[in-house]
Amino acid sequence: MSVYEKLQALNITLPAVAAPAAAYVMYAQSGNTVYLSGHLSKKDGKIWVGQLGKDTTTEEAKLAARGIAVDLIATLQAACGGDLKRVKRVVKLMSLVNSTPDFTEQHLVTNGASELIGEVFGEQGKHARSAFGVAQLPLGACVEIEMIAELE
Repeated sequence: MSVYEKLQALNITLPAVAAPAAAYVMYAQSGNTVYLSGHLSKKDGKIWVGQLGKDTTTEEAKLAARGIAVDLIATLQAACGGDLKRVKRVVKLMSLVNSTPDFTEQHLVTNGASELIGEVFGEQGKHARSAFGVAQLPLGACVEIEMIAELE
């Protein structure tokens, strides 16, 4: 099944690529490697604000991370000139989770993105990953995730 068939089977429509919120670009390519800037969690079109261990649950943030993965795939499609079939491999995700000092489930939150990337890209979606707890994220977002991918 192609990437596009998998997206359709999952009932996922890729959104328009977000505009940068500051002095950066949404992606940069060097050789066959593309680096996607951090994407913030959104809910109902607005930043999904919250802090894990205080007012946001692991399950809620896992859904936020899954939503970020959809946005990352949309940006990756733009980086591929509109053709996700050019993705040779998703190399790495880095996840930042807005957390209290005692929250320790950043890895479970990040599974929301990792699992969707795996569903959509199959073997090419198996990636390395880092998940960090941070004191705060831009605009109070509960999760931010960036991606590195290799293109053909």
